[in-house]
This record gives sequence, C-alpha cells and structure tokens, in this order.
Amino acid sequence: MKCPYCGYTESRVIDSRPAEEGATIRRRRECLSCSRRFTTYEIIERLPLVVVKRDGSRQTFDKVKLINGMVRACEKRPVSLPRLEKIADDIEQELQSSLEREISTTEIGEMVMRGLKDVDEVAYVRFASVYRSFKDINTFMEELTKLLEQKEK
Repeated sequence: MKCPYCGYTESRVIDSRPAEEGATIRRRRECLSCSRRFTTYEIIERLPLVVVKRDGSRQTFDKVKLINGMVRACEKRPVSLPRLEKIADDIEQELQSSLEREISTTEIGEMVMRGLKDVDEVAYVRFASVYRSFKDINTFMEELTKLLEQKEK
C-alpha cells in the first residue's frame, strides 16, 4: 500500500476491523519509511450481473426489481418484507457465486418460485401465473395439481 504522505510502498497493518456492517474492512497502517499512520478500506469487488430478457435485451441485475415482483405476489399475504429480502439476498448471492456473468430471466424466475414455494403457496401460484404467462384456466389448474402432488409426497 502506497503511503499518502511520502509515497513509500511498504507499510505494516496496525489494526483491522470490519466496517459498514461487515461489507468492508478498515485497516490502520503505518508507513515503514516516514512512520506516519493512515487508514485504508478494503471492499469486495463485485462483477456486474447482466440479466438477459426474453426479447434478448440486456440490463444490469436489480435486486429492488426482484423484491418488488415478490411483494406484488405476496400482496395481502402473511409474508414479511424481511423474509422477501432474505430470498432476494440468497438469489443474488447464488448468482454472484456462479461463474456466469449473464443470467436469463427464466433462471431468475425459477429461483424466485423456489423461494416463494417454501414461504407461501398462494404467492408462489400468483408469481408463477404472471411469470409463466398462464394462458387459460387449464394451465393454471396444471400448476395447482403439480403443487398438490408435491405437497402430498
């Protein structure tokens, strides 16, 4: 780390501690040349995730959009916002952990449905009806039948 006072490139770490709720690390350093102290912050470098939409267009991943979609599906349901934020955080973490930088809306939608299925079945069916573009009542009933069969197992 380059000293901001003399430009020397060697320093020693005196103290390290988490900052900003663990998102960064604050380090107190001492220059080995001029002995002056300074503070540095380390942050995780996240590569941007690109979402490929059904029409082929691309846009950056937006967790707020993900949460808003789940909130609409959970309207008037006993599902707390922190629970939906946890699902969104888990999805974002899974996407960041994958080696893929581009992800399709189809894959994201499937991840959301898995998360909602465990939390609230009505919200799951609501989300699935919009996401899978149910054309008629038969398609809707097929999804409900699958859900009931899985529940019986």
